[in-house]
Amino acid sequence: MQYQPVIGLEIHVQLKTKTKMFCPCANVPDGTPANTAVCSVCTGQPGALPVVNSTAIEFGIRAAAALGCTIQERSKFDRKNYFYPDLPKGYQISQYDMPIAKDGYLEIEIPKGPRNYARINIIRVHLEEDAAKSFHDEKDATLVDYNRGGTPLIEIVTAPDIATPFEAKIFLQELRTIMRYLGVSNADMERGELRCDANVSLRPADTQTLFPKTEIKNLNSFKAVERALEYEIMRQEKLWGQGKPPSQQSTRGWDEDAGETVEQRVKEAEQDYRYFPEPDIPPLDLGDMITRAKSALPELPAAKRKRFMDEYGFSGENARFLTSDLDWAEYAENTVSELKEWLASVPDLDGTSEEIYEKNKNKLAKLVGGWLCSKLAGAMADKNIDIKNLKITPENFAEFVSLIYANKVGSAAGQKILAAMLETGQDPSQIMEDRELGQMSDVAEIEQIVRQVVEDNPDKAEAYRAGKTALIQFFVGQVMIKSEGTADPNITKVLLEKFLQK
Repeated sequence: MQYQPVIGLEIHVQLKTKTKMFCPCANVPDGTPANTAVCSVCTGQPGALPVVNSTAIEFGIRAAAALGCTIQERSKFDRKNYFYPDLPKGYQISQYDMPIAKDGYLEIEIPKGPRNYARINIIRVHLEEDAAKSFHDEKDATLVDYNRGGTPLIEIVTAPDIATPFEAKIFLQELRTIMRYLGVSNADMERGELRCDANVSLRPADTQTLFPKTEIKNLNSFKAVERALEYEIMRQEKLWGQGKPPSQQSTRGWDEDAGETVEQRVKEAEQDYRYFPEPDIPPLDLGDMITRAKSALPELPAAKRKRFMDEYGFSGENARFLTSDLDWAEYAENTVSELKEWLASVPDLDGTSEEIYEKNKNKLAKLVGGWLCSKLAGAMADKNIDIKNLKITPENFAEFVSLIYANKVGSAAGQKILAAMLETGQDPSQIMEDRELGQMSDVAEIEQIVRQVVEDNPDKAEAYRAGKTALIQFFVGQVMIKSEGTADPNITKVLLEKFLQK
């Protein structure tokens, strides 16, 4: 029998407010000395009263609006009761029946899988405070750092609309990008700023019935989410095959080293938390904040991707890369803007800067996209250079692309120039002149190199004449090596064909 995975996610996004959710303590990053950002409120001292962080409310509304949610004009906080050292009050201030938002969705593109597009529905978005951070040492002692306790969170709960582990990863990556575009969170999974619990169950492919789900915790990377779901699906398939499908909801942890999920406990039900309205915080009237949040929404990743493809002609792959980070997106836009101005100064091109780019958009977009996303990004990764620290200005990169487009620089020489620009930030024309890397177009000069290459490789020349015409690429490569990448490839090929026929 074929079984269909049913996957839903519960995502916690740590908001980057200056202070905590209900007290004036600094919202500090991991690594801050333990228990130095605490007060009577976030450590649950008797008589201490919470005060709502208005910025956290605004951030939550902004995120909900970006996810197409219906935002509630009236909302309230509730107490979620459970006893554990990371909650000194014995309860968490969260939201239950009146969250800030409900009924949203996020549309994702899926590069591979049974479907290439999916709409994942969002059941609810609510605000809450984070718990403290526990550390378990080798002596079975538990230490608690309350710095994180009280940090503002939004929890985003999806419907069970996700079909595969890969889709779950794509959804989370898109959500992270949105949170960064909105400026509400850095959403770095490795730093705990975006945390995910994955719920998964199986059902026979011929039914729509939902069966008891297993919640997987301790997922601290996109890859971990994908691997944990793959393992859990495989584990549950075996149980179904043995006639013992999971009969109750349960919680399992992900063991990264072992590559498997491990049983933790039977999952609590809602009644176990004994929710009741938070008596120290009055209900919230969100009307004005909703209006402000919606009017302040920026261009979101999906819209920017589409615009990069339509306006600039970038491929889907290049547009996805460039829009996955706001700094890269801004760099790409500034590069294209500067490139248009450079092209307007090229003697052989007629028209305004916009007309020239539009007329040659496909070729230019392929050139810019390739050098940005492959060559430049690859070189930056090799040297561990972040886009924020890049020495190459968009103007200089645009000039570099214009040199290649105008055939003043070949591909091989271009890579040398780019490497020098990456190191120094210097103007590409100056590097080209100083290092004599301009395109060699003198026919006599190239002919001399071609003649030498053919004479140095008589066996391959004979093989070419005998019908192995693919060897032309070998000869072009040899000419490029001898000319240090400066020989014009078109002239080179014509001359080689001429000499190889002798």
